[in-house]
Amino acid sequence: MPKVIPVADPLSKPFWDAVNQKKLLLQFCSGCRRLQYPIRDRCADCGSAEKLGWKEVRGRGHISTYIIIEDGRLDRRMSDQPYNLALVTMDEDPGINFYANLPGTPVDKVPVGAPVEVVFEEVAPGQLIHEWRAVQ
Repeated sequence: MPKVIPVADPLSKPFWDAVNQKKLLLQFCSGCRRLQYPIRDRCADCGSAEKLGWKEVRGRGHISTYIIIEDGRLDRRMSDQPYNLALVTMDEDPGINFYANLPGTPVDKVPVGAPVEVVFEEVAPGQLIHEWRAVQ
């Protein structure tokens, strides 16, 4: 399945630099003591930009739910249909979710509730992305 090659901007650069080192970083507000994703220029809870930094997380979660894309309109993904799109909820903070295709998991075999872990996949020379894989 073709993957999007990320283009980091100044805000997301620490995230993508960490992914390229096979680490998962999330934003962390030292004022609220909260993790945050997606990446924003200020804390979604308290509004602070000054107290917002980065924290490495374990990269574990579980599959909350999923859908099967059978009639998507993205040209670059049409040849891959049907494919699954799972909602992965982080164990370290249930308020943080990622979407994933769960590489290696058949479309009709998505194990809702199953644990997952982050994996890293090369999409271009020197560029990795984060993906999620079910673990037994």
